[in-house]
Order: sequence, then structure tokens, then C-alpha cells
Amino acid sequence: MTTMSDKQARVESVMRLAPVIPVVIIDDARHAVPMARALVAGGIRAIEVTLRTQAALDAIRAIAAEVEDAVVGVGTVLAAGDLAAAERAGARFAVSPGVSPGLLDAADDSALPLLPGAATASEAMALLERGYRHLKFFPAVPAGGVRLLGAWASPLPQLRFCPTGGIGLASAPDFLALPNVLCVGGSWLTPADRLAAGDWAGIELLAREAAVLKRSV
Repeated sequence: MTTMSDKQARVESVMRLAPVIPVVIIDDARHAVPMARALVAGGIRAIEVTLRTQAALDAIRAIAAEVEDAVVGVGTVLAAGDLAAAERAGARFAVSPGVSPGLLDAADDSALPLLPGAATASEAMALLERGYRHLKFFPAVPAGGVRLLGAWASPLPQLRFCPTGGIGLASAPDFLALPNVLCVGGSWLTPADRLAAGDWAGIELLAREAAVLKRSV
């Protein structure tokens, strides 16, 4: 059985692949492979495909099978069934907006590493008790943004975060400058209009801009 330590190491490796993990909402699975290739060409290898559309699992399956350099994960994981379906589709990591006891129990039994969401210090502490050292801070900007996350660095030095929610290219450097942030998540790399238009060159350009962002850790 995969240990929590092993799964946390795998999550950390994903978070360190690039300064930004794109959060993708995909309506047409046929767009998945060219989109992923554009992101990888721009220097972004970790890709979170959210379970917000019917096309999501097919998109994950296609990226896992056809884009060798991509590390595809699943987002908006809410329940045990989501973890199981994503693992079958070939996802290599999972991300949740928050947590529930049932989801954490399922994650304990799954080989798929989970990046769980937390929005308060109490939630972060509860996840720390369960062995999690790498968390998603969500929704980052509405929950308190840079000031709140920076304030956690001293009392919760064991934790590293991927803040997501309301972050764009202009604000990402403020989060990446924090000592407890390894990467940020954002949807600006794969906007709906560019996906619908098949503007893969435009998505590659957005990826290139994100890949060169500086981080402190």
C-alpha cells in the first residue's frame, strides 16, 4: 500500500514542476490533447482537469494516454467515487476544494495522492493531523489572500500551499513570494474562449508567461 509519506512526496513533486498549475474546465474532450501539448510546450507540465463537465474524465484519459510529458490530475474531487474514477482514467494526482471525513478516508485507501483544500487555520491544522503537509489554499483571494496565507507561515511552518481562486498573472508573483507557497493554481492559462477557438498558440504563450514566474521556495 502506498504510504502517506510517499503520496505527499508525489504531491510535492507535482507542485514543483512549474510555478503555476492550470485549472482547466473543458467542455469538449477533443480539445484535451492539443491543449495539453500547448501547455507542455510552454513549460507547464502539471495540468488539473476539473470534474465540472461531462468531458472531464475523457479528457484526463486522453491526456494520460497521448501527452507523455504532461502530468495530468483531477480537480473538484468531492467524494470517494471521484477519486476512483480519476485513478481509472489515468490521473496522477487529485485536488479538492475542501475536505470531508469520507473523502479523507477514501484518500487514505487510494494510491492517488490528494492535494486537499483548506481556507482556515483550523482546517489546515486538522489536515496536518492527518499527515498532510501540502495543501490547496482555496478560495485564495476571497479567503484572505496574501496577507492571510503569509500570516500562517510562522505558526504552521510544516505546511506548503498551492493558493487557488481569484489569482491571475499579475497577482501570482505576490503569492509565489511567500515562504510557504510552492505554486499557484489558476484558470487564466486555459480561458474558455481560447479553448473553444482551438487557439493552441495563444494557450502556449500564456503558459510561457506563467512558467517563468519566480518563486521563493
